[in-house]
Amino acid sequence: MQVDSRTRISGAGVTYDRPVDCDNHYYETIDAFTRHLDPAFTHRGIEVISRGTHTELLAGGTLFEFVPNPTFDPVVVPGCLDLIFRGQVPDGTDPRTLMEVEPLHPAYQDRDVRIDTISRQKMSAAILLPTLACGVEEALKDDIPALMASITAFNRWLDDEWGYAYQGRIFAAPMLSFADPDEAVREIDRLVERDVKVVYVRPAPVPAGHGTGRSLGDKVFDKVWARLAEADIAVAFHLSDSGYNGTVARAWGGPDRFVPFRNPSVLATIVVSDRAIHDTVASLVVGGVFERHPTLRVASIENGSDWLALLLKRLRKQANQTPWVFVEDPLDTLRRHVWVSPYYEEDIGALADLIGVERVMFGSDWPHGEGLSEPTDFENGLGEFDDQEVDQIMRTNVLDFLGIAV
Repeated sequence: MQVDSRTRISGAGVTYDRPVDCDNHYYETIDAFTRHLDPAFTHRGIEVISRGTHTELLAGGTLFEFVPNPTFDPVVVPGCLDLIFRGQVPDGTDPRTLMEVEPLHPAYQDRDVRIDTISRQKMSAAILLPTLACGVEEALKDDIPALMASITAFNRWLDDEWGYAYQGRIFAAPMLSFADPDEAVREIDRLVERDVKVVYVRPAPVPAGHGTGRSLGDKVFDKVWARLAEADIAVAFHLSDSGYNGTVARAWGGPDRFVPFRNPSVLATIVVSDRAIHDTVASLVVGGVFERHPTLRVASIENGSDWLALLLKRLRKQANQTPWVFVEDPLDTLRRHVWVSPYYEEDIGALADLIGVERVMFGSDWPHGEGLSEPTDFENGLGEFDDQEVDQIMRTNVLDFLGIAV
């Protein structure tokens, strides 16, 4: 059945007259992957263990360190690491002194408190994305049945705690993995019944077992893309553990695992950087995904935007060398199907010139430490845009991406 969500708005009577943030986060409760997990996968999925007073997680029996403190209590203060991630630490300041922590705030785990917070922040709505869950597909990639079961369990937890379109103001994105295409389609069928508008997909090769991977553009995944297109569900490619430490960084002598905030490798940070989103979008264009599924909408969120110009240059070069692979100028494909949320400090004007202002989205990364302490401070960097363009970036482009009529 064709679902045209552009003709309806989740949450009757909602007026989206204030900014809509495409990059908000929650902090998962400790049972996010266990509450609904099929008992057959108890020791193959995510397990919670205690070592004295310290709580840790296992993934497939191996210590899972993607989040150093999976209870999130205490947790990093929103925005306190902003200058570090911008590369703008003042001279003479030790970056390590910028880290601040606070007790876990109810708005990070309670949807009704979060609704009040969104209002206080002078916003109409927000897309909510995972924190801990952004490392799970990489951790379980070698056991695809356990991975798929864990994602289903997580999505049911997410529905319990946040809902997928709560009051038409919180759009919590369930996870989707393409590792088992048939299971992925079944998961989409279940999500469609719950008014899902957007799913989170890791920007990375699709796990194929035995240490191998497949391109997201491989036709074996067409059934998944077709179901997403039919249901009018948008896809958010959010920064995640894409496995590039185990391939790219490791090849240069760097760490083979991504463990945030612990002994960072400068070289690994540079060589991995924004490669995953660059390669992900390339796989969709080169693989003809948008040609075969012309109504698909995808977004790059919290991956920055500097990668886009380089990708376009490379795609156009390939289009000249192998014109039979491309049905049109790659820029036209990108402008039709891809929305981008840039980092606050980047040249947003250059991004708008490249992909069109109607494809640029406001994202704050709140309440993460590397994000903005106040989400709508994003607007401070939009001085070169006129009022209509600011409104597009801060509000209507996100609604358009979600398929909500403005």
